[in-house]
Amino acid sequence: MTWRQATREEIYRYYTEEFPSYRDELPSFITAKGPKQYAIAFRDPHPVRKDGVPDKDFIRRDTWQTNVSNERITATFHDFDDVLEFIRHPARNDPLGGSDFALADPDLLDKPDPCPDAVYYALDHWERPWVLLVDIDAKTIARERATQAVSDEDVSRDSEKLLDVAGILEADPAGYPYSFEDIERAIEYGFEVREIFEDDFNAEKTLVVYSGQGVHVYLLDTDPAHRYDAKSREVLNDLLQDTYEIPIDPVVTADRRRVARLPYSLHADVCSIVTPIESPNFDVRSATPEVLQE
Repeated sequence: MTWRQATREEIYRYYTEEFPSYRDELPSFITAKGPKQYAIAFRDPHPVRKDGVPDKDFIRRDTWQTNVSNERITATFHDFDDVLEFIRHPARNDPLGGSDFALADPDLLDKPDPCPDAVYYALDHWERPWVLLVDIDAKTIARERATQAVSDEDVSRDSEKLLDVAGILEADPAGYPYSFEDIERAIEYGFEVREIFEDDFNAEKTLVVYSGQGVHVYLLDTDPAHRYDAKSREVLNDLLQDTYEIPIDPVVTADRRRVARLPYSLHADVCSIVTPIESPNFDVRSATPEVLQE
């Protein structure tokens, strides 16, 4: 099994034909008005309406218009159909509307509608005290494995050559900075983190999501007594990294302003669905969209 990048046509087909079938399976905290923002990354930068402003390859859009006191006034998306239309055609359905900083109308340009290469939502939430996420990336695991395997001091620890010498770039999926072995290990780590949440933190609500190149592990309990503020998140990072030696990205855990890949969105770089999973034995091949199997 190998991987490739999805084409524009395949991405649009996925969000038109297949993604809507997962709407009822989205985690309950992901709604049209819950996350404070939705965000889209583009394969090719797209112009905005105002002259002199750089083209955008990533945009964030608020789910509510607010006043100077940050009180909610008007919902940007009335229901998830509005979010879906924004994902499918972000320039034609830009919530900024007539603003100079909205994406330029493709009908007025000599280029197509921007392609939603990745879809994200904000971990910062209007109706929850927190959405706490731990990110485990197969790239991190692969580089650590390569560092241990390659003793040549002339090979930089941060270079692509290190991965090449270690044989990782040739291993399936060929050309990617990790192997399937590293993805499988990331998934195993993800369920170890879930056990830590449940055993050490008495967490009742957790979620493990295959992200396409690793896993996201959520702690979703909302008891204010836990107070997952900045200091608490630093302590959690130290516990996972130092005590349990799990290779997490500590910045993701600490920063409530981060965005995460939307469950059931398409990771277009690897043609995989971002999938909530229940077992460390998850087969990544099952995350290939049906529209790409035809």
